[in-house]
Amino acid sequence: MQRISFAIPCFNEEENVVPCYDALNAVIKKLPGYRFEFIFADNGSADHTRQRIVSLAHKDKRVKGIFLSRNFGPEASGQAVLDYAAGDAVIPYECDMQDPPEVIPMFIKKWEEGYDSVVGVRTKIEDNPFMTLVRTLYYRLFRAVSDIDVPVNAGSFSLLDKKVIDAIRAMPEKYRFFRGLRAWAGFKTAYVPYKRRKRTYGKSSYTFFGYIQHAQRSFFGFSYFLLSIIVYVGLLFTFFSFSFLIGYLAWHIVTVTPINPLVALLLAGIFLGGIQLLAISVVGKYIQVIVEETKNRPLYIVDQTINTPPLSFKSEIRT
Repeated sequence: MQRISFAIPCFNEEENVVPCYDALNAVIKKLPGYRFEFIFADNGSADHTRQRIVSLAHKDKRVKGIFLSRNFGPEASGQAVLDYAAGDAVIPYECDMQDPPEVIPMFIKKWEEGYDSVVGVRTKIEDNPFMTLVRTLYYRLFRAVSDIDVPVNAGSFSLLDKKVIDAIRAMPEKYRFFRGLRAWAGFKTAYVPYKRRKRTYGKSSYTFFGYIQHAQRSFFGFSYFLLSIIVYVGLLFTFFSFSFLIGYLAWHIVTVTPINPLVALLLAGIFLGGIQLLAISVVGKYIQVIVEETKNRPLYIVDQTINTPPLSFKSEIRT
């Protein structure tokens, strides 16, 4: 009998752990013919998330707990649950339950039809209009400039065959962006539309600046567009600076007026200084990514596991 793993990263989700488990359990009761496991990864929560997971694990041996030594960020906890998943297929699922579990049978049906990757695409998001607009613009911009084809409004909610999970596990980078890695891996992919609902319990730990930092992972990890545009902008400003200088000199020659070099120097300094600062910032960000990769630190450190043996040391630090 094939096994399906629910991969559920958590951070300060004490109000959602049990409802999430109950909601998923209600769905799988209607799916005979499969074994299921629930893998919760606590990313250094400051509330009672850990205790909720431990309590569930004592009641149901299908529940596995992975407790990280501190908060390593959402990508790290997301990778931890994938690393510990033992299923023939894995369903990444966010503990806030904004993605409706009722969509899961459609994921499984597509998998049974032969698709290796089944990705949920949000047709509607019950959120404030500003954040909805920001997300839509981000996805469209990222898709336009990235080296891979990432569907608009596709989050982590999906079903991935074991061979897709193995491919993602084998990718060694520390500066990870799961949605990009999933798309980069390829394989036969199907898309399932659904409506994303509002959070019922608790408060999201994501801030607007948190979304910006997360978006940086996608742009700097899967696109060289910013480096390319610096070249074109540099050429453009060089052309305009040269044209301005020629035009400025010609105007003063024709009108027989004295040249004020301070005007030309001031404008040229402002334009070129801004471009140089932008270029240095972008290049510096790429250098930061390189430094992070060469440090060879573990992506995450596990403090404790429950109902599952720890990974080998080499696997756990992902060297």
